[in-house]
Amino acid sequence: MTQPDVGRIDGLTYPHGVAYMAGRFLPMSEARISVLDWGLLHSDVTYDTVHVWDGKFFRLDLHIERFRRSLAKLRLTVPHDDDALRGILIECVRRSGHRNAYVEMLCTRGISPTFSRDPREALNQFVAFAVPFGSVANARQVKEGLHLYLIDSVRRIPPESVDPQIKNYHWLDLVTAQFHGFDAGAETVVIKDMDGNIAEGPGFNIFAVKNGTLYTPERGVLHGITRRTVFDIAAQEGFAVNAGAVDETLLRDADEIFITSTAGGIMPVSRLNDTPVGNGRPGEITQAVFRVYWAWHNDPAYTLDVDYDGDHHAR
Repeated sequence: MTQPDVGRIDGLTYPHGVAYMAGRFLPMSEARISVLDWGLLHSDVTYDTVHVWDGKFFRLDLHIERFRRSLAKLRLTVPHDDDALRGILIECVRRSGHRNAYVEMLCTRGISPTFSRDPREALNQFVAFAVPFGSVANARQVKEGLHLYLIDSVRRIPPESVDPQIKNYHWLDLVTAQFHGFDAGAETVVIKDMDGNIAEGPGFNIFAVKNGTLYTPERGVLHGITRRTVFDIAAQEGFAVNAGAVDETLLRDADEIFITSTAGGIMPVSRLNDTPVGNGRPGEITQAVFRVYWAWHNDPAYTLDVDYDGDHHAR
């Protein structure tokens, strides 16, 4: 399928992609949200992201389930059942032609016709889109490992304030920490929670491997779908996993560290601040999890094929 031209509007360039808004499929460059939308004004929005690899969605049903939970917690509604949601996402990918894609579904609080400050008066808005696949780590970093920096001066928003199980765009803590990491020469960062334990990074969960056991934070972090997939892989491969508090000492003394995200999958960390992790190369357990993770992308139990020649007539 021929890719559409890159869109340009008002001097801005947009990636190849297709969006769905207000019952219409349209080029990414034409997708617009009002400046009066609560999603922009108050970050009152939730979303979920799934990826397509080699023409197949990976664990799409789990992403839709989590999206539904987030909607319920924020008292947002979308006018589509699960089959319709699935069809819209498939159609965005099909029309885009992307074999490897980053696919997002989101719902904003929307706009109040009277600009009321009562969120109950806003009309919720559902949007979906498909753009080229993007990763937290580039090809070199996936092969050699990331330089990760542990930031102590910025703490993760506590779960008592914002439930981390609701995917949201409120990333100011993460972005602020990211700039501190860039200033230190790192490629990405991980931050602590208010108790001083390890939390998560910008769009990813973290795992430390010590003496053959995988450790990952449990409280105050998003329970990512890729994180859950690591649990499933560990069960199959016989690796022990401990989900709980991970302190700084455990992270600094780890034999291996890797991060997980729908945007990149399993990504090794070779350096933490100024110290090599293990021997400074991706570890054996990290590589084992990596291999199974990508092998599952060809397993019908975890995937859904996109019919690029069909027409799902999604509504």
